[in-house]
Amino acid sequence: MFKRVAPIFPVRDLDASLAHYRRLGFATREYEGGGYGFATLDGIEIHLGIVTEVDQPTTKSSAYIWVEDADEVAKAWHAAGVEVHPPEDTEWGQHEGALVDLDGNVIRFGSPMRR
Repeated sequence: MFKRVAPIFPVRDLDASLAHYRRLGFATREYEGGGYGFATLDGIEIHLGIVTEVDQPTTKSSAYIWVEDADEVAKAWHAAGVEVHPPEDTEWGQHEGALVDLDGNVIRFGSPMRR
C-alpha cells in the first residue's frame, strides 16, 4: 500500500543546502519552480524546502537512514569536510552516528552492531 517516504527539511539557503548534500555524495536538483530541492542517494530521498523564518531552537527535523556500515559512512562524510558525530553502539543493537546540517536538521544513521 505504501511506497516510500521522504522527510522535508526546512532550509534558509537552498543553494548552500544543495551544495552541502552534494559534498555528502547525494545527487541534488532544484525544483523548477524554485524554493525547493531534492537530495537523493542509493534510493533514499530528502526534500529541502525554503522557509523564511526558522526558529532554530524549536524548528528541527530529522531522518534516520539505515546503512550497511555506519563507520564507513561516517568516514566518508568526515572526509567530505562535514562534522559527523561518530557511530557508537546502542542498547537497542544498532551502531549509530549523526550529522547535523547547516540548518540544524539531524540525520541519524546506523547499521547493526558487530558481534
